[in-house]
Amino acid sequence: MASKTSYSALQIGLHWATASLIAANYFISEGMGEALDAHLAGEPVIGLVPVWHVWSGTLLLVLVVARLIVRFLTGAPKGTEPPTLAQRAAEIGHWVLYALMMAVPALGAITWFGMTDSTGDLHVLVMNALMLLILGHAGMAIFHHYVLGDKVLSKISPMR
Repeated sequence: MASKTSYSALQIGLHWATASLIAANYFISEGMGEALDAHLAGEPVIGLVPVWHVWSGTLLLVLVVARLIVRFLTGAPKGTEPPTLAQRAAEIGHWVLYALMMAVPALGAITWFGMTDSTGDLHVLVMNALMLLILGHAGMAIFHHYVLGDKVLSKISPMR
């Protein structure tokens, strides 16, 4: 994996597209339990929410895979040498974010397309864990940028 000082335009675009889809799907999910019940009962599922939720979740899975491929091919901005404990924690946090960003839509797809009700609750639980980790990720980025003054947000900003 390569090392560099900032993220590429492609990485920034994928980051914000992924973040936007996660936020939208989290907030546009009201009624998915009822839609899943209808789907599992063989009833036609109508309405914008279930269609949006299912297909944007599928797109999210594709985008996360693309992000991982791009990250492995182009790397991420490097920190100090040797890495500090905080940098190691941030790196672990990023890999956990990737794992949860893969797990959430994968569990949703297994639930919806596999007609497997048993994974629906796990999908919701993992999504809530992902949202908590995202809040921590955003909070730490804001803390670093504005309190520590290291301008870390400029590495992922589309407005460079």
